Amino acid sequence: MTFKLDGDAALLKPVQIGDTAAANRIFMAPLTRSRADSDGTPSPLAARYYAQRAAAGLIISEATAVSARANGAYLNTPGMYTERHQDRWAEIASGVHAVGGKMFVQLWHVGRMAHPDISGYQSVAPSAIPADVLTHTPTGKKPLPVPRALSVGEIGAIVEDFRAAARRAVDAGMDGVEIHGANGYLLHEFSSDVVNQRIDDYGGSPDNRARLTAEVVEAVSAEIGAGRVGLRISPGNTAGDMRENDTVCTYQALLERIAPLGAAYLHLLIHPEDAAFGELRGAWPGPVVLNTGRDTDTRFCQLEELAEWGVISAAAVGRAFLANPDLIDRLIVGAALNEPDVGTFYAPGPAGYVDYPTLAELEGRQSA
Repeated sequence: MTFKLDGDAALLKPVQIGDTAAANRIFMAPLTRSRADSDGTPSPLAARYYAQRAAAGLIISEATAVSARANGAYLNTPGMYTERHQDRWAEIASGVHAVGGKMFVQLWHVGRMAHPDISGYQSVAPSAIPADVLTHTPTGKKPLPVPRALSVGEIGAIVEDFRAAARRAVDAGMDGVEIHGANGYLLHEFSSDVVNQRIDDYGGSPDNRARLTAEVVEAVSAEIGAGRVGLRISPGNTAGDMRENDTVCTYQALLERIAPLGAAYLHLLIHPEDAAFGELRGAWPGPVVLNTGRDTDTRFCQLEELAEWGVISAAAVGRAFLANPDLIDRLIVGAALNEPDVGTFYAPGPAGYVDYPTLAELEGRQSA
């Protein structure tokens, strides 16, 4: 695939995202890579991996657990709840900043998507409704169990876990954090009018179903400053056996509540053709980062138009950045892109992680 951005392209122009000045509007989307140590510490190769891609306007890290109980959806995913975690993330932040990049850490709680064989804990959710999903465990693929419904007291503790993890991220030198409220994980589960069957203050009405995500954003903003906080949502997304009859009202209630905070950005995982996109874009006064999913990498022309028209502030790109550490350079000259090696997406080691060649490296090999 090839696509060339003109020198005056909107996606190449700088943009202010909260407290962060991004050099361009092509952001690196969060990508789970399953290469963390068994205790949740990011891989020793992670600093190199992210620094290679620091030409992105903003790097949004792979999803990172806010506590040991928040993990368990996949093997070898990172955390941000111990000193060792924080120290490794500090190395990553230093490496990205050394080459002029900017980076946020995406924070999550996986909710009912956890398996106890991975996390060591019983999975939890707004209600005792399991996801009809098979997941990879240390002893093979297994169905996800029925989760336990969280108590109100436990919900408050989870808000505190997000706040504490955000503090660790900023203390590690990160430019900010993104709250993961999408893709079928805990915050998305609370937003759903199907998966969330609670009858207390966290269920029922759109305002109640939006409450947990709003409380997380508020707590994190109070801790590190709203200009360092982004939020990702995916209305109507069916990942993780997620179901929603209402893909607008809950999110409108959420955005109305948190808009006065002045958060850095709203990250929408949605197709712009979806009617919900227009309604939610109109409800958000701040910067919008758009990710259309796995086909984002083939939509550069459309994303450029949306950025030029001012509909979006930036685009988050996943697989193209995974396979092309010099993606910005390739788009400027219209060079062909490396194809991602799907077989190495979640495999251990450097292959398919830090060994994708840049244009300069390819030219060096040809001239050698």
